[in-house]
Amino acid sequence: MKQTFNLTTAPWIRVFNSRTNREEEVSLITLFEHAADYRQLAGEMRAQDLAILRLLLAILTTVYSRVDVTSQSYPWLRSTTEVKHRWSSREQNKYLLKTWQHLYQDGHFSEAVTTYLHHWADRFDFLGEHPFYQVTLADYNALVIDKNRITEKKRGGQVAIRQLNRRISESGNSKAVFSPKAETAKNEAALDELVRWLIMYQNYTGVTDKSVVKSAQKFAKSTGWLYELNPVIAKGDSLFETLMLNLVLTNYGKAAKQCPVWEYDTVQAYIADRQAQQVPDNLAELYTTWSRILYIEWDEANHPTIFSAGIPIFSKNEVFLEPMTTWHIAKSGNLAGKLVPSRKALGFLDKAMWRNFGQYVSLNQEDTVHEPRLVTWLRQLQAQEVIPWEKHINLMSINLVPDDNKSSQLPSAEVVENMQIRADVLFDDPAQSNYWPAQIEQAIGYAHQVGTDYYRFAVDICHIRNLKAKVFAPKLTNHFYDQLNEPFNKWLAGLTNDDERSVKVNAWKQKLQKIALKSANELMQSSTPRDMRGLMVDRNGKKQALNIFTAMGWLKYNVQTSLYSSTKRKG
Repeated sequence: MKQTFNLTTAPWIRVFNSRTNREEEVSLITLFEHAADYRQLAGEMRAQDLAILRLLLAILTTVYSRVDVTSQSYPWLRSTTEVKHRWSSREQNKYLLKTWQHLYQDGHFSEAVTTYLHHWADRFDFLGEHPFYQVTLADYNALVIDKNRITEKKRGGQVAIRQLNRRISESGNSKAVFSPKAETAKNEAALDELVRWLIMYQNYTGVTDKSVVKSAQKFAKSTGWLYELNPVIAKGDSLFETLMLNLVLTNYGKAAKQCPVWEYDTVQAYIADRQAQQVPDNLAELYTTWSRILYIEWDEANHPTIFSAGIPIFSKNEVFLEPMTTWHIAKSGNLAGKLVPSRKALGFLDKAMWRNFGQYVSLNQEDTVHEPRLVTWLRQLQAQEVIPWEKHINLMSINLVPDDNKSSQLPSAEVVENMQIRADVLFDDPAQSNYWPAQIEQAIGYAHQVGTDYYRFAVDICHIRNLKAKVFAPKLTNHFYDQLNEPFNKWLAGLTNDDERSVKVNAWKQKLQKIALKSANELMQSSTPRDMRGLMVDRNGKKQALNIFTAMGWLKYNVQTSLYSSTKRKG
């Protein structure tokens, strides 16, 4: 008999059930029907959860861009061609926003989602004629360059499960030292687990693959699109609320038909768009973007052999359709001077989310930083009074950070961060002179100034102890910043729009000063007679004594100056 593993009905998504307080696996239909019962996705990695979340959002975006909560198609979709032109994006957005409000108030998704999944069920069969997120052998050989075709004798382009599994990510050239699986089990995965890793791999691909598809233009193998982002999502109290908060229904610019990858007539049609390097014009396609064509060959023992070939990626230039990323201006390369998605680098793992607050939230009306579309969407929901003022918005960043090797870009670390902030604070009126986000950014500025002061103190300690300042001073400073994370996030979550801004900012300054001096005192407690004796150094053209007491004195003065005056710093 022909085997099947249909993702619409077979359990494969890991969730945490709030009712039973247990993890379980559910199908797509079960998940959407009972989303309010689940606290969150619970896969092997949080980055894997994010990749699957975007797949779920692609389904919801497709469904509710076509029908409302009563499963009725929108009037502009059932009108004649002549009448369609009368429906502006603004008018369409009113209908879409009303659909979102009804869903949110109902607390569950409508039958339209189940109907959609039943209709497209053949495209969600992992082992079917249109294998999910894969291609057939015939399609693979037709798409790749001639030398990469699969034959009985030519078996190149294979990707082992140990490489698909992003907790191992072991290539043929290097062993994963701290693997969560034993050597004999690295290439083993149950079918449901394989599905999860395959979805994640399409989103977080390195560049070690050897095979590529045909293309009229020369292209470099791309990493997964999600791998290129500094993602930001809104986390709700349940999986239903998380999906709803991240369900950006309103159109961005010109309305486009949602077309997730499985709705393409053929694989060749999808790859043709990718070969033309066309930027997706709809969220469902963007959320389901492939980085590779994958063909899975099953032997008699049902063990998979996976073949992979790289496909072109579209330009990162100002893809503002993408809602889940921060942005920065590229400083070099072909896109120099253009806004492109940010990407967390290996050297910035210690920089917490709150320290880049201004990248996530527009600070004022003249702010040149492009606010993530997700935050703008949440702002729109709050303006419609769908989100209560007193509700805490939990913004979360999930980063899978690649290594420094440009020829592999294998995952090196997973970083999960979040910051909670009340809606009335996050979406304060920017026309106000004491606009909360601008005040928060000022408070963060004080932390950075004191961090600079502490770095100078750390350099002094290194000189006193004859340590390499370039090595140890950054470590000491990072330790100081680590001590700020919990207090700042607690301060941020406690803000309300009724607070006197200056009082709250001063409270943070006092806490900041206390933490800086406490951290310095901890360093001084390990002092030796040499540290107390110190040495003579040249400062501002004068010979001065440098020991732990003078270093501490300069730190106290500089911190006081940074927080409360404009006097020139010492040291």
